[in-house]
Amino acid sequence: MKILMFGRGVISTLYGWALEKAGNEVDFYVRPGRAADFGSSVDVDIRDGRASSKGKPVQENWPITLREDLEPDHDYDLIIVSVNHDQLDSAVDFLQPRVGGATILIFNNVWADPAAAISRLPREQVTWGFPGGGGGFDVSTLHGGIVRSIFLGDIDGSSRTDRHRVVRELFTDAEFSISDIADFRSWLWFHFILDAGIMVGWLRMGSFDALVRSRPALKEVVRLIREMIPVLTAKGGTSRFGAAAARFIPASVIGFAMQKLLTGDNLFTFIMTQAQNTGHNNYKAQADYPRDVLADARRLGVAVPRLEANEPAFR
Repeated sequence: MKILMFGRGVISTLYGWALEKAGNEVDFYVRPGRAADFGSSVDVDIRDGRASSKGKPVQENWPITLREDLEPDHDYDLIIVSVNHDQLDSAVDFLQPRVGGATILIFNNVWADPAAAISRLPREQVTWGFPGGGGGFDVSTLHGGIVRSIFLGDIDGSSRTDRHRVVRELFTDAEFSISDIADFRSWLWFHFILDAGIMVGWLRMGSFDALVRSRPALKEVVRLIREMIPVLTAKGGTSRFGAAAARFIPASVIGFAMQKLLTGDNLFTFIMTQAQNTGHNNYKAQADYPRDVLADARRLGVAVPRLEANEPAFR
């Protein structure tokens, strides 16, 4: 398959690398003038959590192909969009006259209504997913990792198309396992709230390490997530299992479980540590999550006193 990764960010590079290793042709679209900045290769220093690799370290110099233009008559089969949620509008604006016959995989957080966010694209060509990886760049070296599973979901019938099935087969052939999500709109919104709670804790404590070492801080993260769930339902989402757990399991119990997970010797902890050490999760990236949830809470008239009390940390 001929694949265009939209941008040369962390997720685009991780999954572009994995998909090319699986036998696909992968290029990266970058803004005009950026190809010279990025260079023609990436130093990969990651852990590969796919089925046959089981988290093994990978260190190599990977040659990549960058392009600064995209004509409407291109021959890409798939364009993978993985951008910060606040950059999705501009990505859609750029792609709208250039989609051609390609399938578009939206592969990132979304806090707007997903259908509205991509309404300028042909809906029948859009599929939805979410990665299981991360990290950050140290100059031209990518530090981080990918876990075995990715998420693919349904937005208004999008999973019942041949394009969705082709994307599913692409990732399966690349040794990823697939978690299928029936109500992806609600799943995305709950994941966004989860990230917002973690980012508040990270900002308050000053670092990811300090957050995960503090059980009281993790307990506060759980309470923040619990408080934000009504914002999700006010937006039209459905409270999922994770939301129910956050509501009814004591915050101290969930905080204890989070601490065990986030301080353990596992790939997820490694990925988060690399994101911290490379400065990938900078102040703006962290603050955008709680700021956007708070803005919608105020717009919808949902009381979030804990989040408001923490506003100085992300204002």
